[in-house]
Amino acid sequence: MTTPVSSSPAQPELTKLNLWVMTIATGMVVANLYYNQPLLGRIAATFQVSEASAGSLAMLTQIGYAVGMLFIIPLGDMLRRKRLIMIDFAAIIIALLLAGFAVNIQSLMVASFLIGATSVVPQLLVPMAAHLAKPEERGRTVGFVMSGLLIGILLSRTVSGFVGAHLGWRAMFFIAAGMMLLLWLILYFLLPEVHPNFKGTYKNLMKSLVHLIRDQPMLRLVSLRGALCYACFGAFWTTLVFLLEEPPFNAGSDVAGLFGLIGAAGALAAGYMGRLSDKGNAFTVTTITIGLLVLSYVVFGFSSRSIIGLVIGVILMDLGVQATHISNQAFIFSILPEARNRLNTVYMVTYFIGGASGTFLASHAWHLWKWNGVVAMGLLFSGLALLLHLLFMRSESNASQAVKPS
Repeated sequence: MTTPVSSSPAQPELTKLNLWVMTIATGMVVANLYYNQPLLGRIAATFQVSEASAGSLAMLTQIGYAVGMLFIIPLGDMLRRKRLIMIDFAAIIIALLLAGFAVNIQSLMVASFLIGATSVVPQLLVPMAAHLAKPEERGRTVGFVMSGLLIGILLSRTVSGFVGAHLGWRAMFFIAAGMMLLLWLILYFLLPEVHPNFKGTYKNLMKSLVHLIRDQPMLRLVSLRGALCYACFGAFWTTLVFLLEEPPFNAGSDVAGLFGLIGAAGALAAGYMGRLSDKGNAFTVTTITIGLLVLSYVVFGFSSRSIIGLVIGVILMDLGVQATHISNQAFIFSILPEARNRLNTVYMVTYFIGGASGTFLASHAWHLWKWNGVVAMGLLFSGLALLLHLLFMRSESNASQAVKPS
């Protein structure tokens, strides 16, 4: 399906200030998705509900995020990007205030879903940065913005736990709303505008997602590759706390949280892989990063009683998963410039499904076969990702390069 393209104003230049603003905004907004996780115990006590009921708040936030990605992100190809982001920020602030003023667990559930559904701005900013970047710098630019997202995810739980312990759980949502208001003002003055190329109705916009999936084999392959890698990621982090609670570790969620900071070393190094993809053979770089993911699960297999082994495995896994993710996004943003947000929607929704599937299957694998079952599942999925990459990506990549206009 072809979409009409109209002439639009000249593309603004991506300055270092623009890039830093996008990166910081990405980290601050994605943090909204994770603030509630360390607060669930306090929320359960406030409303006198079970921890399982409070735990549904985290799930509803993630479901909201998936819904927001599916129905809001495609609008980035149809509407002026900055205007869409400004409107979405207003909705984020309202959702956070609703959470802070929640009178019962049901109203907090609704607010949690809305926080997830509205906090999709990072998935508008990443394609925006890729759109404004020079082609030879796209991988590095995506990697830089993604580093902000990773830092936001890592620090959100630490900040939330501290605020909740000293000021109460409601304070975190009010503080977050204040930070979003300040960020709204900063973006209003410093974020460049990107004009859309898609001219048509919202119905046609959503229909075009199906056509993109049908007509772009590389989109399908890259999305599946990303989903398999993220399934490995979700499998590990879901079951790590179970492993640490058993002998010889006898530790708890606080120690599991420290592993998140350890993983930051690997995750932040992933941005460097984006630069390597810009410089040369992205296929080879991605082969290496997926290989690191496979290797991490080999290390995990020998580390059921070793903290040092788990630490090494986490660094390898986070580097492999995040570097592959950056490579995937840099590639899909190069396919159809006028459809970057819709391409990102297809990719991220598939990616999210992969992570959710890994979480679900790993929980059952742990129940049936403990750590060995989780490791076997991780090796299976990472091996499939590598096999898919080696068998299909090289030929498809060469074919797409051959037909690409000079």
